[in-house]
Amino acid sequence: MPLLLKGSCRCNAVRFEVESHTPAPFMLCYCSICRKQQGGGGFAINLGADNETLNIRGKRNLGVYRAEIEDDEHPQCEVSSGERNFCRKCGSALWLYDPTWPELVHPFASAIDNDLPIPPSRVHLMLKYKANWVEPVVGKGDKTFDVYPEESIADWHKRTGMWVE
Repeated sequence: MPLLLKGSCRCNAVRFEVESHTPAPFMLCYCSICRKQQGGGGFAINLGADNETLNIRGKRNLGVYRAEIEDDEHPQCEVSSGERNFCRKCGSALWLYDPTWPELVHPFASAIDNDLPIPPSRVHLMLKYKANWVEPVVGKGDKTFDVYPEESIADWHKRTGMWVE
C-alpha cells in the first residue's frame, strides 16, 4: 500500500494528503526556481505521488506560480508548464503539478508533516545552476548531475528498494 503523505503550509490554511509509491526525499534540485521558491539551503527536495489521490483542504488559499525560464537550455524565455502551488497566506511552497505528466504530483518534502523514509543515497541535480555560495554535501554513493539524470524518481525507488507497494 502506498505511503499516505500528509502535508500542510506553515499557517495550516492549506492541508493536503496524497498517496506515494516514491516517498524517499533523495532528489535535491539546485535550480534557481526550486532554490528561490523553497530551498533556503540552496536546493529543494521534490517527492513523487499519485495525482488522482490528492485531497486538498483550504483550496481557496492556494496560489499557483509558473516560472519564466531563460537559461542555457532555454535561450528564449519560456513559461514553465509546471504549476508550483503555494499558500497565499503564509507563502509556503506545497507541491508542483505539471500537466505534461497528469498522473503525477510532486509534493515538496519540506511541506510533509509525517515521517519520510531515509534514502540510502541522494541525487544532486541542476548543479550547473546552483548559487555560488552553495557547497553541496555529496555523500558516499550519491550521484551528481549538471542538469537532469536519466533515471526517473520511480526508477530510483525501484532500483534502491525504496518503492512502496
